Amino acid sequence: MSPPGRPKRQSRAVPRAAGTVSPEARAAAVRLLVLDVDGVLTDGRLYFDADGEALKVFDVRDGHGVKLLREAGIEVAILSARRSPIVERRARELGITQVMQGAADKGTGLAELMQAMNVRPDQCGYVGDDWPDLAALAQAGFAATVADAAPEVRRVAHWISAAPGGCGAVRELAEFILRAQGRFDQLLRRHGGARLADA
Repeated sequence: MSPPGRPKRQSRAVPRAAGTVSPEARAAAVRLLVLDVDGVLTDGRLYFDADGEALKVFDVRDGHGVKLLREAGIEVAILSARRSPIVERRARELGITQVMQGAADKGTGLAELMQAMNVRPDQCGYVGDDWPDLAALAQAGFAATVADAAPEVRRVAHWISAAPGGCGAVRELAEFILRAQGRFDQLLRRHGGARLADA
């Protein structure tokens, strides 16, 4: 939620030169969405105690966005350079079965995920927020990022959320993809929002 007195930011599809594929068309082709963790599913802060990493904070709206994508038949995977049992647990809660952690080279990691899931690059979306994500973003047919990403990442993204990482950015992206694929209203009706979908 935006602070009082500050206008709410809007997520945006990044305009491209004439003749190039629009962000909406790229999102419409997505069959697999691959998510970075720190800075995308979380706010990027790392919490440690004497035994190591103690805590990660996730946004429940992001989790529901992941579930909506899966309900629409879109696979979701996690690709992270770090290793954390907390990520494994959160993935299980969301029904995400493809989890690759400890991936120092995310470009190679994304290629392996696409091969394992039999998905072409133009059918893959990737969400990252910092330089280690650049190689994966360059491979994916639909490159997305969060509002507080590194400037170099925002420069190559096809879509940028209004929310920062860990604060509903993945939910925004899920809704953008579902709208691009014409599935948003159908899912909304299924969840009891018939009057909203038909308005």
